[in-house]
Amino acid sequence: MTTLVCGSFAYDTIMVFPDSFKNHILPEQVHILNVCFMVPEMRREFGGCAGNIAYNMHMLGGNVLPVGTVGKDFGPYRDWLRQLGMPDQHVITLPESYTAQAFITTDMDDNQIIAFHPGAMSDAHVTHVADIANIDRGHVGPDGRDAMIQHANEFCRNNIPFMFDPGQGLPMFDGDDLNTFLDQANWAIVNDYESKMLSEKTGKSAKQLAESVEALIITLGAKGAQIYADDKVIEIPAVPAQNPVDPTGCGDAFRGGLLYGLSRGFDWETSGRIASLVGSIKVETHGTQNHTVTTDNFSALFQKHFGYAYD
Repeated sequence: MTTLVCGSFAYDTIMVFPDSFKNHILPEQVHILNVCFMVPEMRREFGGCAGNIAYNMHMLGGNVLPVGTVGKDFGPYRDWLRQLGMPDQHVITLPESYTAQAFITTDMDDNQIIAFHPGAMSDAHVTHVADIANIDRGHVGPDGRDAMIQHANEFCRNNIPFMFDPGQGLPMFDGDDLNTFLDQANWAIVNDYESKMLSEKTGKSAKQLAESVEALIITLGAKGAQIYADDKVIEIPAVPAQNPVDPTGCGDAFRGGLLYGLSRGFDWETSGRIASLVGSIKVETHGTQNHTVTTDNFSALFQKHFGYAYD
């Protein structure tokens, strides 16, 4: 059972400023702002929604096929995918572009200044779902605007069930666009903030939005998640992390776990709990693709936290 995950691949350059931004910005001078923050701590991580989701699903033993566009600097990331044994034939290099990149500076108050360069992601519409055979389900995640519309249309035309996951791309679409996505998709997933934005843009409550799809999943961070499905709201508990160090990528980890559960044919309660546990494991590690777990260890952890075996 193969899941096609469409979305972004990116490098995340993460820097830590060992002070507070507010101590180095003069409020009365923001109209001529010219500041430099010395950042002695820096790391570069593999990221992007499609890359992160595929990583988590692959880690659990799922059959996943990531799709996206990358740039001339993608070599180290592609080596990583191949080291993992993850298929990369539909991760297309555009030699005139750079891979999407996020430059994130965080201060001691957890404030962030982020610069994002979309690079090759802007041309992700050169990839076509219709060109890929033997797909059982799909995922349309944050990507170039044209690509998200095109991939949803192609999944729909080819009768391939898919999950709509607008994420950071949600502001690119108006209410009509979003209603179209929801009419096409089988499932939709957003975080709490995105659910409110989705409701505002469409003029529909969460309950009304859920009527357009088989399931609407709303993640709530440390409060777990809610799944609107089968005419009820299923409460998914959060799994407390033993030593939380970095929440970046937890949402993608949750999505990887959820898609894995769907690929195994599990019910929403079990799929959501798998997703919750993957997110908890991720938060204990810096970066989005540095956490690891074996299928046996994961099964044991699941039984420990939830009191039953999913296999």
